[in-house]
Amino acid sequence: MRKYRFSILKIISTIVLLFVLFVTLYPFVYMVAVSFSENIYVLRNEITFYPKGFNLKTYKKVFEDKRLLPAYKNTIIYVILGTAIALFVTTTGAYALSKKERCPFSGLINKMLIVIMFFNGGMIPTYLAINWLGMYDTIWAVVLPGALNAWNLIIMRSFFINYPTEIEESGQIDGLNDLGILWYLVLPTSTAVTATIGLFYAVGLWNAFFGPFIYLRDNSKYPLQIILRQIVLKGEAIDSEMILSSGKEIIAEDSIKYATIIVSIIPIILAYPYLQKYFVKGVMIGSIKG
Repeated sequence: MRKYRFSILKIISTIVLLFVLFVTLYPFVYMVAVSFSENIYVLRNEITFYPKGFNLKTYKKVFEDKRLLPAYKNTIIYVILGTAIALFVTTTGAYALSKKERCPFSGLINKMLIVIMFFNGGMIPTYLAINWLGMYDTIWAVVLPGALNAWNLIIMRSFFINYPTEIEESGQIDGLNDLGILWYLVLPTSTAVTATIGLFYAVGLWNAFFGPFIYLRDNSKYPLQIILRQIVLKGEAIDSEMILSSGKEIIAEDSIKYATIIVSIIPIILAYPYLQKYFVKGVMIGSIKG
């Protein structure tokens, strides 16, 4: 029978980790509790860890907003298209840079990647470039500027550098070129790093606010995060009747805000469990093996 030994250090570490867990989860638990609570308890500020009463009217009001579903659709399109483009650019670039003997100027490009990790051209030059390329107020202004992240490229390059050469040599014997080896041999056996980098890009696009806010002018193209800003930061209700509804019923503004936030993060929360096993493997790429 296994014996468990307790020490002061383990007890302190457990307490600290439980405190960090509580601080991390409590805001989310509080938002869920407020969004499902009766409005009178929200107005009295009596909500702590669990809902008081059960109210779905807030979510009904959220989905009645005519801006929400189009914004959801725009965000999903931006995430799918942007992640696909980013993975294509990152994967092909990382695989090419991992072959130093066949990639001209690979050393110079690798040094440039280090530089752009810490410095960029700035907001105004980027805006002028996007405007000059004719991408202003188009979907490409959202998905293309972030198509290449230097850190993600370096992570994937490190993975390809350590990739077994025997598999690539077998492809060369069968007559495959570099793209064929990458597509048919390398990528099918690189699910962990691909899923991890794809998750990074997808979450970044899902949470994107500043880029669409600057480069999009048409309200019909706004992603979900801009709609959230209009509701949460500006204190704007989805419709004027949501602050004070007609009749005796009072709709708490905090309930509307938190319900909208919950609705916006549900897809990422649902997708993460399916990617978790790949994510755990992917983040260990480049770690020290003992």
